[in-house]
Amino acid sequence: MGYEYDDQNIFAKILRGEIPNDTVLETEHSLAFRDIAPQAPAHVLVIPKGAYVTQDHFAEAASADEIVDFMRAVGEVCRILGVAPGAGGAGFRTLSNAGTHGVQEVPHFHMHVLAGRPLGPMLAA
Repeated sequence: MGYEYDDQNIFAKILRGEIPNDTVLETEHSLAFRDIAPQAPAHVLVIPKGAYVTQDHFAEAASADEIVDFMRAVGEVCRILGVAPGAGGAGFRTLSNAGTHGVQEVPHFHMHVLAGRPLGPMLAA
């Protein structure tokens, strides 16, 4: 099954500069910005600049340079936010939703970095 990318999704528009964002970090292949509806005191979205729909799509189709850049961007966001446990922070959660059952709202792969308070269990029954 192939992935059809919708270039009119909100993250594609952010990447094209059509919609403003509160940038936390920009790298060659990734953009990180604050969520407009934060679910924690710190809530940053990290997105690849490439047209990838879900995390599995990104893992299968992105170049090694894009994957390394993205993962390092997530780590740098944690450092910038001061939440990385290895650097004295209290911790964070990363989350990526995919498809209908994953309740993905924007069809562009993105990783949520949530922190700043105890986040509770991962899933409620």
